[in-house]
Amino acid sequence: MADGRILLTGASGFVGPHVVAALLRAGYRLRLAQRRPGAAPEGVETVVTGDLSAPADWTAALAGVDHLVHMAGLAHAGPGLDEALYRRINTQVTLELAGAAASAGVKRFVYLSSIKALSGGFDGPPLSEDAEPAPADPYGRSKLAAEHGLGRLDLDWVALRPVLVYGPGVKANMAALLRLARSPLPLPLGGLKAPRSLLAVENLADAILFGLTPACPARQAYTVSDPEPISVAGMLAAMRAGLGRSPGLLPVPERLLRAMARLAGREETFLKLAGSLVARPGRLLSAGWRPPAETKAALAELARSARDG
Repeated sequence: MADGRILLTGASGFVGPHVVAALLRAGYRLRLAQRRPGAAPEGVETVVTGDLSAPADWTAALAGVDHLVHMAGLAHAGPGLDEALYRRINTQVTLELAGAAASAGVKRFVYLSSIKALSGGFDGPPLSEDAEPAPADPYGRSKLAAEHGLGRLDLDWVALRPVLVYGPGVKANMAALLRLARSPLPLPLGGLKAPRSLLAVENLADAILFGLTPACPARQAYTVSDPEPISVAGMLAAMRAGLGRSPGLLPVPERLLRAMARLAGREETFLKLAGSLVARPGRLLSAGWRPPAETKAALAELARSARDG
């Protein structure tokens, strides 16, 4: 069992509860940083640190803390948001908190970055962890700038770059795919064979646990994904298997579906889900990380939980 107190930011939302549960199961004592007073699991401390857009004094929050997991930030919200706001919340706050953590003697700082810090693409050749990062939007640039800033601090930090995360409570494109899988109708998506890296939320939580240990070399960034990519057709088949059903997928060619999406003005949305984006977690696997969830089984369980819920 692990020991020590962790300060965790960003515990609300889709990923947060899974990470909280994993840290508690591992034996850590947990303190949650909250924007405003709120409920917390039994035995979990809370500290109110206010809105991230305003400067904060982290001294009290960091008192007695051994490790820090920083997940809070401005989510990838698409075009229209001021780049300065991304920089303030995703870059400056991260570095202010990391600087305070270094001063407080925190042993390990785990930062939840994003695959968008490495690349803004969603269709193309596999991404290499050794490639020069090329973020394509303000969100990705703000995450990469935070990573670079961490590199200038005297602190043991680990940056995790998750790909598309799925699990109970998922929203956006994966939620739409789940709705399709639950439909009783055959789907013309059997031709969507392009491989895509996904990340089960339980694997993300486990990667965070691994990042807190000495086994995970500090002061570098890691891609976090399920080890084997899967196609849209494979996702739907796995989800329907979880519902006790056959795949029911018609082999309409991908090029035809893409052309239809282009005519409808939805090609980018189509590629975000069906394009080939492979990013394997080579560095984490080499360090000894072994993700607990297998992709098809996790997708099947996601479909079952959605049905039962």
